[in-house]
Amino acid sequence: MRRYLFFIMIVGFLLMIISMEKSIQAKEEKESIILEVEGDAHAIAESLTNDYSEIEVIIVFDLLFNGVALKAPEKTLEKLKSEDFVEMIHPVNTYDLPETSFMNHPSSTDKVLPSDINVTPYTGKEVKVAVIDTGIDYNHPDLAVNYAGGFDLVDLNDDPMETTSAEGIPTNHGTHVAGIIAANGALKGVAPEADIYAYRALGSGGIGTSIQVIAAMEQAVKDDVDIINLSLGNSVNGPDYPTSAAVNQAVDQGIAVVIANGNAGPSQWTVGAPATAYQALSVGASTMAREIPYLFIPQTRTELSFVPMEGSIPWQLRHDYPIAYVENIENIDHIRGKIALYKRGGETFFEKAHAAEQAGAVAVIIFNDEDGPFQGSVLNHEQMLQIPVVSMTKEDGEMLINLLQEEAVYVETLWRDIAKSVAPFSSRGPVTLNWQIKPDVLAPGTNIYSTVPGGYETLQGTSMAAPHVSGAIALMKEAKPEWTMAQIVSALKTTASPLRDKDNQLLPPNLQGMGEIQIEEALRAETLIDQPLLSFGRMDGYRQTETITITIENMTDQGQTYYFDVPKKERGYTWKIPLSFSLAPYESTTVPIELSIHSNQLEQGLYEGWLRLHEGRQTYHLPY
Repeated sequence: MRRYLFFIMIVGFLLMIISMEKSIQAKEEKESIILEVEGDAHAIAESLTNDYSEIEVIIVFDLLFNGVALKAPEKTLEKLKSEDFVEMIHPVNTYDLPETSFMNHPSSTDKVLPSDINVTPYTGKEVKVAVIDTGIDYNHPDLAVNYAGGFDLVDLNDDPMETTSAEGIPTNHGTHVAGIIAANGALKGVAPEADIYAYRALGSGGIGTSIQVIAAMEQAVKDDVDIINLSLGNSVNGPDYPTSAAVNQAVDQGIAVVIANGNAGPSQWTVGAPATAYQALSVGASTMAREIPYLFIPQTRTELSFVPMEGSIPWQLRHDYPIAYVENIENIDHIRGKIALYKRGGETFFEKAHAAEQAGAVAVIIFNDEDGPFQGSVLNHEQMLQIPVVSMTKEDGEMLINLLQEEAVYVETLWRDIAKSVAPFSSRGPVTLNWQIKPDVLAPGTNIYSTVPGGYETLQGTSMAAPHVSGAIALMKEAKPEWTMAQIVSALKTTASPLRDKDNQLLPPNLQGMGEIQIEEALRAETLIDQPLLSFGRMDGYRQTETITITIENMTDQGQTYYFDVPKKERGYTWKIPLSFSLAPYESTTVPIELSIHSNQLEQGLYEGWLRLHEGRQTYHLPY
């Protein structure tokens, strides 16, 4: 009897273990993936749910990408690899807002209005622009008139409103982007009569996935939009296959896809997906020509630079003022009428600045507690500071403290003229694997004033540069209805103005692409160069030759003759380029550009520069 009871206990224990294993297996965590398939994606999705009970289909893609987004346990994903219809299994990438989208409160002379770049009579009327972003505040008085519809790919409904505080971490990004393109009220966008379609692909805190981004793009295609603006990205510098495939397919269908290049500059190789897509019109941020303040210490003839903090009013001190170091905000009776100097740490930046303002300081400097500059924030929606607050390096802050130990230190505010350039935060190319030049073009991206829920705000980033280009394309589509979208994009690239440094040398291609867009010049374009950015890729053979073919189109009713400058002979590489050719009215031709390298004569590294093509008095700079 005991043996029998023992046997039953053992069997019961084993059954319990088996039951637990089944329970654990049933609760095994599922992973989200994107399945790229061959064949009818809808039929395959139905087959998957029939054959695998544990698979949960999220969405089927069939317009810009042939695939199925699904959730499944890891073991099931391993089984799927052997299915004949599976071409590739892609991970789901996370997309968010660019990391360094700074805010401040510049003076009216520094504030950039989106309408500033539109010097044409065109308004983008009846052109459809998709804003794939955090949604928009379509009730904003400057956007309501142009809001034409959209969809929420986060909550899966037809209400693409920005995230509010009641729903999570609130956002304002999409509303700002939409205002740059087509605000039409107290503020005017680049194309104030364009139709805005909003697609909320990024939810609370501005976070979304490649599934939502592709789904938003496909919905935009179904809504027959002309332009898609993507002011979003991730840190992956490389072909982001599902999203890039969707971007390229949308362009092939005649839609312009404009994408922010990212805010991870100033180093090279920092462009992030999906701006890495081959056919994306990727946009970097340019700065406006401006005056910037800096501090000057007369007794030591020292110049000190600083960075305005997010939420600060502009630094506009016009007299010299003494510096006063503050070690403790409880002991600040000595700073009235002076510039308060703090070391970073302890209280928040706002708390330090607010205490100094209450004590009568005229401005606040907070220096870093580690090497290098930093961008801080004193933004407080409940109470705005009325004195300027800036950040400074540790080295400069400690130098001021050392001087203060010996004598009183007075500083003057002087102003330095800064030429138009590439914003330091703007991401650079090239793209890994294919070595493409990115960005393609530049547009204004600093101190851009636009709409946000409940009002207006000044933001900066490549997120603000991209919608300037989307607005420009809307203007050109209205003005040139007979042009294809490819011709419009080529015109913007061909007529862009390359930026130069203080020595009048062109900035490197991977900083600026073709340069800053010029809408008026693009509308008057007499020549179009298709794909003028020349990326020869990785060349590491002992002797290797690569050829790129570009298409040049004469847009006038007169014959035109073109010629290249013969590139300066360099050790290790040789160019073979047609010296001269002519085009009849409205004729186009393909032009081969051949580059040969001898790797034993070159150091390993990235080589970039410019070729010059001439037609009459016009010079076109082609970056390579």
